[in-house]
Amino acid sequence: MPPSAVSPASPQRPRATGRITLADVAALAGVSPITVSRALRGERTVDPVLAERVKAAAAELRYMPDPAARALASRHSSHVAVLIPMLSNALFVDLLEAVQRTLRPAGYQTLIGITHYDPDEEEQLLREQLLHRPAGLLVTGIDHNERTRELIAGSGVPCVHVMALSTTPDLYCVGFSQTDAGAAITQHLLDRGRRRIAFVAAQLDPRTLQRAEGYRRALQAAGLHDPALEWLDPRPSSMALGGELLDQVLRERPDCDAIFFCNDDLAQGGLLAALRLGVAVPQRVAVAGFNDLSGSDQMLPPRSNVATPRGAIGVAGAQMLLALMRGDTPPQHAVDLGFELRLRQSS
Repeated sequence: MPPSAVSPASPQRPRATGRITLADVAALAGVSPITVSRALRGERTVDPVLAERVKAAAAELRYMPDPAARALASRHSSHVAVLIPMLSNALFVDLLEAVQRTLRPAGYQTLIGITHYDPDEEEQLLREQLLHRPAGLLVTGIDHNERTRELIAGSGVPCVHVMALSTTPDLYCVGFSQTDAGAAITQHLLDRGRRRIAFVAAQLDPRTLQRAEGYRRALQAAGLHDPALEWLDPRPSSMALGGELLDQVLRERPDCDAIFFCNDDLAQGGLLAALRLGVAVPQRVAVAGFNDLSGSDQMLPPRSNVATPRGAIGVAGAQMLLALMRGDTPPQHAVDLGFELRLRQSS
């Protein structure tokens, strides 16, 4: 039944501002205000016929929900605060897209904060976002300063950590072992006969250092670890820096026969520099990266990589958070989604 058939006249606007309210939509659609609220949030428990009637009434009245009123009524908003280190890294774009695809059908929007790998900036962003009474929190990693940990614990807001794993019983997380992944790609290079393998890293966030730990573990087990083959640069990661560091490694350590770059920005820059300098890959030096971002298989030569499940992590993390926001207890505190080695011609 069209909304106009339910009520022959548009409802009166009870507020001096003239703002259309939830009650106005309910009156026009011939349903209760709670049904309007649930229908407009996209809840699947609402009968599809009623949901269409509500949406038609809202469109006719040009109703715009009031987020502040909703937050006041429910003691939290329909927003989920998401903290990520960077938006310029495709890794986190893939993660965010998966999170949003999962949360939106349940009626939640994302409020994104960029930490720039800075623990103090992360703390300040969290303080600001908690003022908006978010329904839930999704944060990257588990390495926070003490004040951030206290804010999360004291907020009472459900929280899920992504891209990392923890054995702490009361901490919910979805990710994979960065250390195991670093060890696995290093072992691959060893299996290919490489013996002087460099580790090239930038940014030096906790996950990068865990990959370095895995690299060391594999080389130490083989009796081949050489600390002088570690290039740990604190500067922000970039393709340009990757090219610079490949050149530096080969000049200072001409005996190096493989390079494990800690991420794909550096690895891509390193491969382009090798092409420019006439360095044969993999004949002169093997190259491997981390994350397997789009384009890795199109490089010259196609690049070997650790493929990380960032999309699956975004979906699983958001689903775990939805369960917590409903008051349910997820079956696992920590979900390990693993990783995959994608071995191509560069190694």
